Amino acid sequence: MERIYNKLVRDKIPSIIKENGETPVVKLLDENEFKKELEKKLYEEYKEVIESTGNDRLEELADMLEVIRALANLENKHLDDLISIADKKVEIRGAFKEKIFLEKVIKHD
Repeated sequence: MERIYNKLVRDKIPSIIKENGETPVVKLLDENEFKKELEKKLYEEYKEVIESTGNDRLEELADMLEVIRALANLENKHLDDLISIADKKVEIRGAFKEKIFLEKVIKHD
């Protein structure tokens, strides 16, 4: 029996499959394919975050973070670089702590 996945997986997944007595069929992606598959994976993880709650949500957020880390690496950056950029944005534009929902802006002449 075959199960078709056709998706990017974490590095140790083929070994885990072998340990379970099954045979993984894999290919290595070039940089462009890898970027495209990471972007698909980010969307997949996003949907899983939205659909989950509690500890499951934390697991899905961690998965999403790992995809973000890999995307940053493609730009020759690290997670620390992203956190630094995010922190600077918080200084300039704030965070989301106050739960502000902007309904509209009225321009005064």
